[in-house]
Amino acid sequence: MGPVEATTHYLDRIARLDAEVGAFAHVSADQALERARHVEREVPRAAPLWGMPLADKDLHPRAGVPAGFGSRAFEGFEPDESDDLVRAVDAAGAVSLGKTATPEFGLPSYTEPAAGRPTRNPWDLALGAGGSSGGAAAAVAAGMLPFAPGSDGGGSIRIPAASCGLVGVKPSRGRVPSGSGIDRLGGLGVVGPIARTVADAALLLDGMIAPVGYPPRHPFAVRAPGDDGPFLGAAIRGEGRFQVGVALDTPWDEFTDIRVDPAPRKALDLAIELLDRLGHGVEDVPDSPAPEYPAAFRTIWQAGAATIPVEVGSLDRLEPLTQWLVARGRERTAGELADALAVLSAFERRTIERFAPFDAVLTPALAMTPRPVGWYDPVDAEENFAQQVRFTPFTSFVNVAGLPALTLPVHDTDEGVPVGVQLIGRPGGEAVLFALAAQLERALRRGRRRPPVW
Repeated sequence: MGPVEATTHYLDRIARLDAEVGAFAHVSADQALERARHVEREVPRAAPLWGMPLADKDLHPRAGVPAGFGSRAFEGFEPDESDDLVRAVDAAGAVSLGKTATPEFGLPSYTEPAAGRPTRNPWDLALGAGGSSGGAAAAVAAGMLPFAPGSDGGGSIRIPAASCGLVGVKPSRGRVPSGSGIDRLGGLGVVGPIARTVADAALLLDGMIAPVGYPPRHPFAVRAPGDDGPFLGAAIRGEGRFQVGVALDTPWDEFTDIRVDPAPRKALDLAIELLDRLGHGVEDVPDSPAPEYPAAFRTIWQAGAATIPVEVGSLDRLEPLTQWLVARGRERTAGELADALAVLSAFERRTIERFAPFDAVLTPALAMTPRPVGWYDPVDAEENFAQQVRFTPFTSFVNVAGLPALTLPVHDTDEGVPVGVQLIGRPGGEAVLFALAAQLERALRRGRRRPPVW
């Protein structure tokens, strides 16, 4: 199948399925077909993502394509320039079909923007797809894309991937030049792949890291001895025996009532059983309370929102959660921000040291099964934030620590909705995560399961 045929195939699926799912903020059918013809004629087949359809998350501007950032404040905005990630996937030979839906400025862990439709979970349309890369995950799960890039500042790849029964990878800070996290407040936000299989995720990550002719834009990149990639080989071979820690505590435990529901706990127990059967060493990671973490993380999250380019007189165009984050962020002092960054830097060092005895650390991906559409409080921002924490307590601390992490579906609820686990690696340890996940994927024998929306 060539680029034009593949592009046509997926555009047809989008036209047929997206009215139900709401995965796309914008579909660029004409531009996609023009790009596919160009790739077929002009781009060398050695390009790592030659002719492969994907879509840009609507936080990543592409020149000449509407970019709403999930917000009513940017309705009708069309950027003149593309960002680094868009240029990187183009350099790798990919074909973008449009923009996948995101919540307002990617801030929440669910994708139900007031500016558009809610993104629904292809496994059960009454449930949400997670966020903030919810549109990307829903599109991949429903077969509207073979895979998709996402961004992750607190779990925004792993949360929707786990919600939609997919593989989601948050790379190490500095791993992907076009979205390294180095230039982000606290080093939180990186870019990575969402896919239906471990090998597909590795393929897309390799293409994002090293597109032909795309120069790195910062002097720092992760390089660990013997672990520089490409990662597709590790994902296909799935070799090695490793020491795996299991952690159930979170740095949010003293902020709100964190409970792991039965289905995520069963998924975790199944993964532990399989890892033991495969010959890996498995042992518990001692708890490490972090009472200072919630306030510091909230400060960084609010400070990041403070930079959103919306003037005071236009704040009423933002959703209540975003208004709260922006207002609190703009009230913060430089001293408060410096103190929060120092707290999180110390947390990063402690976490890396805590996990150092293990090749990987296993946690639930989420504490709950995917939430129903409309479950989050639309008015009370404090309660909304606490709801998000209770749903996703295992993700944000990985961003703070700059570590790689991978989510993988291992179990299903009685209703047939997939439930996943998370593997966290050492700095630069993506190859180990791909090898472990490939072994679990083979042992689970889940095959290429398809949701009712297909």
